[in-house]
Amino acid sequence: MAEKVNVLLVDDQPEKLLAYEVILSPLDENLVKAASAREALAFLLKNDVAVVLIDVCMPELDGFQLAEMIHEHPRFQKTAIIFISAIQVEDVDRLRGYELGAVDYVPVPVVPELLRAKVRIFADLFRKTRELERMNVELERRVAERTAELEASNARLLQIEQGRSLALAAGQMGSWEWEVGRCELKWDEGQHRIFGLDPRRFTPTVENIRGLLHPDDWQALHQTVERMSKSSRTQQTEFRVLRPNGETRWCTGTAAASVDAGGRVVRISGVTVDITDRKEAEERQTLLAREVDHRARNALAVIQSIIRLTRAKSVDEYVTAIEGRIKALARAHTLLSDSRWHGADLATLVAEELAPYRSGDKVGMRGPDVSLQPSTAQGLALALHELATNAAKHGALSSINGKVSLTWQLLADALVLDWTESGGPPIMPPASRSFGLRVIRASIEQQLNGEARFDWHRAGLHCSFSIPCREAMKTQEIAGSPRLAKLGGGSAGLKVSGRPRVLLVEDEALVAMMIQECLGEFGYQVVGPIATATEAAVRAADGNFEAAVLDINLGDGAVYPIADMLAARGVPFVFVTGYDAESVDPRFRNVPVLQKPIERDVLQRIFVVAAKAAVAG
Repeated sequence: MAEKVNVLLVDDQPEKLLAYEVILSPLDENLVKAASAREALAFLLKNDVAVVLIDVCMPELDGFQLAEMIHEHPRFQKTAIIFISAIQVEDVDRLRGYELGAVDYVPVPVVPELLRAKVRIFADLFRKTRELERMNVELERRVAERTAELEASNARLLQIEQGRSLALAAGQMGSWEWEVGRCELKWDEGQHRIFGLDPRRFTPTVENIRGLLHPDDWQALHQTVERMSKSSRTQQTEFRVLRPNGETRWCTGTAAASVDAGGRVVRISGVTVDITDRKEAEERQTLLAREVDHRARNALAVIQSIIRLTRAKSVDEYVTAIEGRIKALARAHTLLSDSRWHGADLATLVAEELAPYRSGDKVGMRGPDVSLQPSTAQGLALALHELATNAAKHGALSSINGKVSLTWQLLADALVLDWTESGGPPIMPPASRSFGLRVIRASIEQQLNGEARFDWHRAGLHCSFSIPCREAMKTQEIAGSPRLAKLGGGSAGLKVSGRPRVLLVEDEALVAMMIQECLGEFGYQVVGPIATATEAAVRAADGNFEAAVLDINLGDGAVYPIADMLAARGVPFVFVTGYDAESVDPRFRNVPVLQKPIERDVLQRIFVVAAKAAVAG
């Protein structure tokens, strides 16, 4: 009976996954369903897969992005991928898919016989490949047995020559030999190279080698030698080498013991392999997975804030407002995703946001090439969306003769955008500060540390944004993920005094607005919100508050120095983060942590329960 292979089905719609499962069930393979790119990656990291069926259109990561991430992993570079698309696929999309390693496209509605035939081919090919691998392993085993028989006549010489050959061929391997009872070891050239030493100036003795090994790894190596002297004649272990130039290298050591006629170990020979590159690749993969999760959680937090903060007179108006704001974020996200989050072209962003209104010559735009950093692109997209929506409802875009002009210029220290409306109905300054106006000011002034000016002329609105260049165009590297401390149900919350003032440090404007509104509902006064670690340090030094909410990762650095300052003064605080890890910096293990998207009930439990405790005390 043929061995079953894994067939991974990836689609965010459960009914489509069920349909694929029904179609492919006659193949009698192991069908694995994943409702998101994240679930698919989690399964792939732990299992081998014969073929992956991916829906092109999915939230968070689309099918193309998932395929790219799969084939970037060394294990899955040759994994077969079939795209399934319910939309018309253009030639350019097919070309992009094939460049990412796709083997075929299947349009919807799916022809069951055709899909089964395609999957069967790749499942059989995967089985045959595995069988060849097993045959190779068996062949290698037989060769090894034969080689062992040949080595019986001259084992020591052959072991040394094999070790040296491997080291010279691989370039990152070294061989060694130790006559038990003697202090000195024999090293080949590769072993010296791994340790970063000159063979003419270094004598490999036990004590000299100990000084080149990480202190935490020496005991494990010593125990390995003890096990070999008792019964385990072959051992493998990982350890770190501390080179004289200060560099640390990760290595794997494999050793085999030779015994005399009495069964005593007389010689230990081994091979050392430098695996630093592999370790760094594993760390990068882990970091990438954490960063994808972080960005997804931040996006969810922003959407949560939009949903909670949007106000409307009717359900239809509410739905329209929500959809418009989320689409504005989605357009910015698409531009950033296309550039692998290195930046977004300002002209393209403006064109995307104003596309629904660019009939005839109603909308004019002009400015130099500018590449925006991710946070700037998202904040500016929301601000432009609110301006365009307001113009369509009340301003120039609500009139046949109305026009909008958007220009931008890059000055020495700032990016300046000018929005000018003309030809529309007479307008008056708003009687109250609408949510749209709050979004604009929060996005430009709070999140981007810029300035937004409004001139409400009867002839039309003139709005000007000024964003510092250091905020608009700097490139943010992927930061190390903070470790997350889980907030248990029995948390006592923050112990605050009778005056409920809370310092709010959060660089995502809409998330900050939502937290501010929630704290206001709980009866607290908010100091801020503050979007930078620099300004937060100034406010923290003033000390005019009784508690604080601190976003761990800000645009200009981590918030830990501010946390140290508050902890030293005994001011209670809570962390906010979009990362998913096990604990924060060890010195803050007892600090509550809110994970984005933030649960209002958890925020309320921390503050309201704490306030009651403070009053009772």
